[in-house]
Amino acid sequence: MGDILVGTCSWTDPMLVRSGWYPAGRRDAEGRLRHYAERFGVVEVDASYYALPGERNSRLWAERTPDGFVFDVKAFSLLTGHPTRSAVMPDGLPADARDPGVLNEVWARFAAGIAPLRRAGRLGSVLFQFPPWFRPGARAEAFLAQSARRTEGWPVAVEFRHPAWWREGQADATCALLARYGMAAVAVDMNQSLPSSVPPVAPVTSSRLSVVRFHGRSAAWTTGSKEERFRYAYGDGELAEWLPRLRTLAGRVEQLHVLFNNCCGDAAVRAAEAMARLLGRSVDEHPLDERSVDEHPEDDRPVDEHPEDDRPVDGHPLDDRSVDERPTSASTSASTSTSTSASASASASASASSPGRRTGSS
Repeated sequence: MGDILVGTCSWTDPMLVRSGWYPAGRRDAEGRLRHYAERFGVVEVDASYYALPGERNSRLWAERTPDGFVFDVKAFSLLTGHPTRSAVMPDGLPADARDPGVLNEVWARFAAGIAPLRRAGRLGSVLFQFPPWFRPGARAEAFLAQSARRTEGWPVAVEFRHPAWWREGQADATCALLARYGMAAVAVDMNQSLPSSVPPVAPVTSSRLSVVRFHGRSAAWTTGSKEERFRYAYGDGELAEWLPRLRTLAGRVEQLHVLFNNCCGDAAVRAAEAMARLLGRSVDEHPLDERSVDEHPEDDRPVDEHPEDDRPVDGHPLDDRSVDERPTSASTSASTSTSTSASASASASASASSPGRRTGSS
């Protein structure tokens, strides 16, 4: 059985910082990461979606975490077809994904930014989370092929947010496509009552890695604020529903990452602790106490993060929808990352099951 690592999709979220989960004496960036890494084996880096990652931060993260701990780094927004603000582009480069020169430079800088993690054995995966308008078709397949060439040798996980990727009649082709490039399909848990809901199926498309992301089951997923969309507390019964699939997954891959993205207050870390218990791993928990809010910014977060906004910029090369399909209310300047859904699929044969987060190998 492969290693099972449980964690969350952020360790620096302001609401987590204010929740009291971090103890007194560990209020700075280094202390928080060390505290987190003592309890979990994996964490997602969300800041790299909003701004290109820096080598210095990657080096510090590697130095501050124990052997066996890994970071799942979310791909920069321009690399997944999301709208990207000019302000976060390096050296005044235009945020134009159609310019080959710009793309080459952005790819080079992204690769350099995560290089310290790769050298230290701390890179768990690079997460390509594609937007809801990234639908199955020739253009999407060509984009994936290009991404595969750029990331050769990297552990890559792919989350599709358009449910068509995993619907009957398409799921097998999606599995074959990802398997061709050695990319791991990301399975998701989310509200299943919405037209945009991605099925909670869990295919295996890479023997190296499988990833499951728990987004919460908020009814406000498509209509609420960022806080409302991710404000969800999982119960043990809901988590237990996944145990058979997680155990199956863990039996088919070298490493399984189970990540909680319901990052509102301490809900994600509490859910991760609960899942770890269900998987048979003990967690060093501690009672909440009153702590002041740390006013110092983390060294791993961009200065200006925005609520999630998956609306495309008209004319973007990956936006192939007709005009009347595009959202009408649009401040694309609030571009952002999502953490939502997309993932997994396929036939029951690909469905999974198993975990118990084990730190190390099992």
